[in-house]
Amino acid sequence: MKKTFFETIRVVDGEPLNLKYHQKRYESVLASLDVKKFKKFKMYIDPPKYGLYRCKIIYDAKDLSVEFFEYKKRDIKSLKVVFDDEISYKYKSTSREHLDKLFAKRGLCDDVLIVKNSFITDTTIANVAFYKDGLWYSPKKPLLCGTTRARLVDEKKLILKDIKIKDLAEYSGLALMNAMIDFDIITLENLKDTIC
Repeated sequence: MKKTFFETIRVVDGEPLNLKYHQKRYESVLASLDVKKFKKFKMYIDPPKYGLYRCKIIYDAKDLSVEFFEYKKRDIKSLKVVFDDEISYKYKSTSREHLDKLFAKRGLCDDVLIVKNSFITDTTIANVAFYKDGLWYSPKKPLLCGTTRARLVDEKKLILKDIKIKDLAEYSGLALMNAMIDFDIITLENLKDTIC
């Protein structure tokens, strides 16, 4: 079966944001497949000129396609902790069955917080960060190294740290991050009310 991957890029009024981080991850994925020549995203993206859009680039070792969707943010205010020591999602693959199975366990919560080998990783759609003493910390070993997370680390706005599930009581706040929501602070004070 052919492996396909994708990038999700935020487009505001015709401008694709943080394109260099998406380009870098795309090239990294293809390099892992021994691909030596890469397409330049900016040559393929011709977005609508007005409004907020989600640009989805689907690709494999040979082909690339681009789609645009009007974006409506999914409201996430609560996360259910789920444990899974087998999950692997190193690359942003179109094959998300394992993540979908974990999402189905969310109960009355909006999404799940995935714990692997006692370490906090991600939700099904976002990297996470936790707030303590005026600083934001993000798991050193996420399931997927997101582009927004990479940018915020480069900008010295995030500190990478191993965070075990037992450490959650040390933190007061939670933020989610991905290309579409950027850095979305869910709470700064009531973390225990946010984690189911």
